[in-house]
Amino acid sequence: MKTPLSSILLVLAASFIGSIAAVLLKAGADRLKEGWPAWAGKLGAGIGLFVLSSILYVWGIKDGSLTVLYPMVSLGYVWTLLWSRIFFGEPFNRPKVVGLALVLLGVFCIGAGNQ
Repeated sequence: MKTPLSSILLVLAASFIGSIAAVLLKAGADRLKEGWPAWAGKLGAGIGLFVLSSILYVWGIKDGSLTVLYPMVSLGYVWTLLWSRIFFGEPFNRPKVVGLALVLLGVFCIGAGNQ
């Protein structure tokens, strides 16, 4: 089964949106001690984006090969590392960079199996 480009794009979008959702959940969680108005919007937005991400993922896998598409979800780790650095000042270090390089290599190798 050859996976259509539309399925790949939907799963990649789901991965990207899911990473933004994770950042919003973290931002909301960091404000939990401040009372509900301070965190409710960020947590609500994070949950909403996770739902949207799940819907896009389901649409994506409907017509594609799960063995090709599911590993693409792991690209969310790449986005999340970048967002964590930008929004929370979390450091890049060698183990994180090596791990992400391995994730990218794995996604590439599995995607090459779509041929």
